Amino acid sequence: MSGIVEVDRVEKRYPIGPGSEHLAVKDVTFSVERGRVVCIVGKTGCGKSTLVNMLLGLVAPTRGKILIDGVNPSESFMGLRSKISAVFQTDRLLPWRTIVDNAALGLEVAGFDKKDRIDRAMVWLRKVGLQRWADAYPHQLSGGMRQRAAIARAFVLDTPVLLLDEAFGHLDEVTAHDLRSDCLGLVTETGKAVILVTHSINEALDSADSIIVLGRPASVIATFQPAELRELPDWQRRRDELRNEIFRLIETRSSELAITGPNSEAA
Repeated sequence: MSGIVEVDRVEKRYPIGPGSEHLAVKDVTFSVERGRVVCIVGKTGCGKSTLVNMLLGLVAPTRGKILIDGVNPSESFMGLRSKISAVFQTDRLLPWRTIVDNAALGLEVAGFDKKDRIDRAMVWLRKVGLQRWADAYPHQLSGGMRQRAAIARAFVLDTPVLLLDEAFGHLDEVTAHDLRSDCLGLVTETGKAVILVTHSINEALDSADSIIVLGRPASVIATFQPAELRELPDWQRRRDELRNEIFRLIETRSSELAITGPNSEAA
C-alpha cells in the first residue's frame, strides 16, 4: 500500500464476558491516496463506527496497523491532530461560541493567536457561504448551515485527510445534495484524501472514486470503482446495476456471527 491512509489487516475484538469476545472488525485492509474519495458502506451495526474510532485514535486495534500520513492513531493521538479532521452526523458545535469561534476551535487548541485563527476561520466561512453569520450562535442557524460551519471547522485545520462520518445523513435530500457537492468541491480544491462513511448506497455512487463494501462484522466483501464508469454514455444503467449489486451484497453478507467463545456456534 502507498496511500496517505493505510489500513492493514485490522481487527478489533471486545471482551463481553468470561471467555467470550465480540468481533467488531475483521481483517480490514484498504488505502486512500491524496485527492481521492474512498467511500465505506455497510449496514447499520456492521462495525463502521468502530473502524471510524480506530482511524481517529479513540480505539486501538486488537491486531493490524493503521497509519494516517505516517502516524499511528492509537500511539500518537497528539500527532494525529495535524493529519486528520472529521465531520460527523451531528455538527457538534459549542452552543456558547459564535460560528467563527466554533470554526476556529481547532486552531485555538493548537495554540494559534486570536487574530490568526479568526482570519483563517473567516476564509473558510466565506468558502461555505457563512461569512454573514460569523457572529451568530448555532441556535440561530438551520441544520444545514450548522453543518456548513462544521465543515469549515474541519477545513480550517488544513489536514491532508478528511473523514466524513455520515456527515450528510441527517439532512433532507436537497440540502444533503447541495452540501455534499460543495464539500467535495472544496476537497478537489485542496487535494485532500477523503474517507466517506455512509449507509447510503446512492451517496456512495454519486461521491466516491472507490467504494468499499463491508459485511458484518466489518470486513471487506467487495470493492468498486464508480469513478471509472461515470463518463460512459450508459452510466445511469451501470449505476443502477452497481446499486443493486451492492444492496444484494450487504443484505446477504451482513449476518455473520460475531461472538466467539465457549458458548458460541461460530467456527
